[in-house]
This record gives sequence, structure tokens and C-alpha cells, in this order.
Amino acid sequence: MTESSEWLIYRGAGEPHDGIERLPAPPPWRDFTGREAASENGGDGSEDRRLGAYRHLAELHRPGAEELEMINAALYLRRPLLVTGSPGAGKSTLAHSVAYELGLGNVLRWSIVSRSTLQDGLYHYDAIARLQDAQIAAQGGFGSAAGSPGAVESIGSYVRLGPLGTALLPSDVPRVLLIDELDKSDIDLPNDLLNVLEEGEFAIPELERIADRLPGGEAEVLTADGTKVRVRDGRVRCRAFPFVVLTSNGERDFPAPLMRRCIHLQLGRPDHKRLATFVRAHLGDEAARAGDDLITHFLERSRSELVAADQLLNAIYLTDAAAPPSRDRLADLLIQRLDRPR
Repeated sequence: MTESSEWLIYRGAGEPHDGIERLPAPPPWRDFTGREAASENGGDGSEDRRLGAYRHLAELHRPGAEELEMINAALYLRRPLLVTGSPGAGKSTLAHSVAYELGLGNVLRWSIVSRSTLQDGLYHYDAIARLQDAQIAAQGGFGSAAGSPGAVESIGSYVRLGPLGTALLPSDVPRVLLIDELDKSDIDLPNDLLNVLEEGEFAIPELERIADRLPGGEAEVLTADGTKVRVRDGRVRCRAFPFVVLTSNGERDFPAPLMRRCIHLQLGRPDHKRLATFVRAHLGDEAARAGDDLITHFLERSRSELVAADQLLNAIYLTDAAAPPSRDRLADLLIQRLDRPR
């Protein structure tokens, strides 16, 4: 094997070998090994991946004056914060940064796709599973006995709140909800969100209809966090309105009724200092210094091309960890322009 290929794990040689044993630890933002320990401590293990394993060495998210004012305006006014900007500008990180600094717990994330509906964000009722379980119980002679799937009080076992529904549960402090890439939704979703975001409550008709037959009018349902909570009279009403961050890559315009209910923050293109801080938070001081030329080259390209900061992270990590001889060429391959005509 030549010197130029020593960093390769997969060689395409067609023969089995033990090269996988040389694979180094994953980049911090792709390391999922801490989930179990974090879960035991009440977290979800996403802090290092989202905010950076070396965030104590860097001023990770030091917003400018306007950003800081808009974030606090949303907190004070209990209004959603609509954050727009190019991919990798730090829109999603903002939600995690606020949750981390203010001690608001795990960020609830609702990743939007073209098929997403308001119902997906609020709750899901699995009627088919309940019917199947009821049929199995009836065959076993349990019928609608207390505690069986056919019993009225068991209906909560088949209801799971979505991220938005969980964020609206009554609590003394707000939860942080990230509605990510809203511009990827169909045309109806932004308008469908209006009433829920304005009123801070929603109904679960499956529970409302039988609330008078439930013990104390309550049903125990599952949350997006995986915990169980009691819902009374089939309605979820917030006490502290959640800190809602809606992100958009600016691929479409939103209706005026949504815009007037939101605080709008436009994130500009990051400068050299902010990118260096971003790299330092995830990879440490040494990697940030070694990748300074890549940061400069990235900024030059970003003036005429659409590129994302997470591509820069990938390039700096790989060229530092694997130390391939064709460093600049590999970095250019990893930082592909996102607006390239297809």
C-alpha cells in the first residue's frame, strides 16, 4: 500500500482484512455512544453533538446584539421565533443553546418533511393496535375487564403526544420546541399551526368523547420524551408557553398571518471569528488552528457559492484525523456547493 493510501480503511482490494480496527473515534457530532448514560441522568445525549464537545473552550453561541434582542423578545412575548438563514448558519443550534443556558431540558424536535401534518406534531392515536389488542384479549376471555385493551381506561396506552403536543403540556417553565425546516412542508401546514400557536392548547377528540367515563376524567398517555403523563378531559393546555423555534432555509415565503404571530430573525453569513469559534467548540483549539486555512478558503467560496458550516467541520475533522496527503483536494470534495445545478 502506498503512502498516499495509508489513511484508507476500505481499500477496494476485494480481500477481507482487519482495517476496521484502525477506524478512529467518530467526530463528536456523530458520536452516539453517550446516549444511555445521558438518559440515566435525565438528558438525551445530544448536547455534545449539537453544541460541541469542547464548548467549554469556546464562546459557542455569542449572538450579535440584534440576535440577542430577537431571542429575548420571543421569550418575553411568548411568541414563536422564526429563524431564517442559509444551511449550516446555526439556526437549529440556537434552540439547543437557549435550552442549555436556561436549563429548560431536552429540546423537542419536529423535523418537517413534505408530508408532515399538524396531527403529526400534536399526537397519534393507534386505533388499529387497540383493536388488535382488544380482539386478542376477547379470545383470551378477558373481554372489556378492567385493565384489558377493551376497557375504556386503557385508551391512553394508544395515544402518544408528538413534539408540539408534548411542548404544550402544562409546566412551570417553558419547554424548547424546534420545528425544523418549516419551508419543506406542504402549503397548508403554516396556516394549520396558527390556532395552536395562538391559543396554546388543543383537543384529543378520542379522549374528549369518553372523558366522563374515565377515572377522574383522566387518561395516561405517552409523551414524545417517552414518559407518561395524565391528560384531563381530553385537552392539553399549556401554562408556560413553550419557546418555539421555527427554522427555514428561505426556500419559500410564509403567509402573513403566521409572520405576524412570530418574531423574525434573519441569520447572516458567519464571519471568520464565528466559524473559528464553531470549529473550536466541536473539535478543540488545536484542530481550529490547523484548519484556519480551510476556514479562510470556505469563506472565500461562500461569497459566490452556497456551502454549509457542517461541511467545513467534516473537512477539518477528516483532514486532521486521517491526515491524507491530498488534504486540499479532499476538503474541496467534502465541501460541495449546495446550489450546483442538477
